[in-house]
Amino acid sequence: MLIALSLIGGMIILTAGAELLVRNASKLAVGLGISPLVVGLTIVAFGTSAPELVVSLYATLDGQTDIALGNVVGSNILNILLILGISASIIPLTVIRRVIQVDVPLMVLLSFGVLLMAANGAISRVDGLLLLAFQIGYTWWSVWEGRRATKEEQALWLDGVTAEDAKPTPLRMLLELVLIGVGLGMLVLGSRLFSSAAVEIARSFGVSEFVIGLTVVAAGTSLPEVATSVVAALRGERDMAVGNIVGSNIMNLAFVLALCSIFATDGIAVSQAALWFDLPVMCAAAFACLPIFFSGHSIARWEGALFLFYYVAYTAYLVISQTMEPWIDHYRLALLGFAVPLTVVTLAVSSVNEFRAQRARRRE
Repeated sequence: MLIALSLIGGMIILTAGAELLVRNASKLAVGLGISPLVVGLTIVAFGTSAPELVVSLYATLDGQTDIALGNVVGSNILNILLILGISASIIPLTVIRRVIQVDVPLMVLLSFGVLLMAANGAISRVDGLLLLAFQIGYTWWSVWEGRRATKEEQALWLDGVTAEDAKPTPLRMLLELVLIGVGLGMLVLGSRLFSSAAVEIARSFGVSEFVIGLTVVAAGTSLPEVATSVVAALRGERDMAVGNIVGSNIMNLAFVLALCSIFATDGIAVSQAALWFDLPVMCAAAFACLPIFFSGHSIARWEGALFLFYYVAYTAYLVISQTMEPWIDHYRLALLGFAVPLTVVTLAVSSVNEFRAQRARRRE
């Protein structure tokens, strides 16, 4: 009973802390003249990735590096397949050119880069330092690029923003900084409660620590991303919805995983199961964004439903591998032999149709 209360209480504190952090960080960024997309890619992404950071670091310092790695990999898979899937199912998400040309390709390259780093069975401190350097450079460039926007673009960003938010006073900015700190404190408390309870519950069912990280812990620490992106989609802030997911995935790899590998005594060990299945699934989910985003610069409702289907299929794979192991080879063959080829053909046809439509529009 006490463990269940810790799990529920941790989720509530996590979500409330993330909301406090995201809301005040967004206000602070708008007051500094930074675009919603850049806010989503940097400040909001940091806020919603803070639970992953706290839980993964806490697990790493406690010697549970499998949970730390599983949390990052599972969160990235969940962010794309589940959260983008839900958001796009609510309302088709328009993707601006910068995301297609810069941010998504960087997310894909970073995902494959981590897979290559893990090929020797561990993500070392040197790997972590390289990832952290990438994150610092990416954040600096995003903010610098956002500050170079024209007055017309800034007018569009500030549409519907109150005068107080657009031009905050020093006292108001100080209050927002204090509330950001309170939000971070709630994230720390909520993450510790949630992760401890989740591990105890999963262990009682005989589930491995890596799968605990991939599922229970990843789902719990991704609650802020779920709330942020779904609310942004409902409000029509589509840049924020997409930017939050892409930015969070980049930050999970280049900041959260980087810090964990730096603080871990011998780096982050990578199991064969993670190397040959879960990390490739993470890379495939990131890569799947390219044809979907390129086809019409949007994520249609059917594409969101496709993402949701694959998240259910991936979660079912994890459950079957733990509870019905003799069936796992049959399930894998069914997934690879039917679902994946069907998806590839569907996306290819969609991309060709979109390419033809664009050529027809140019001729007109």
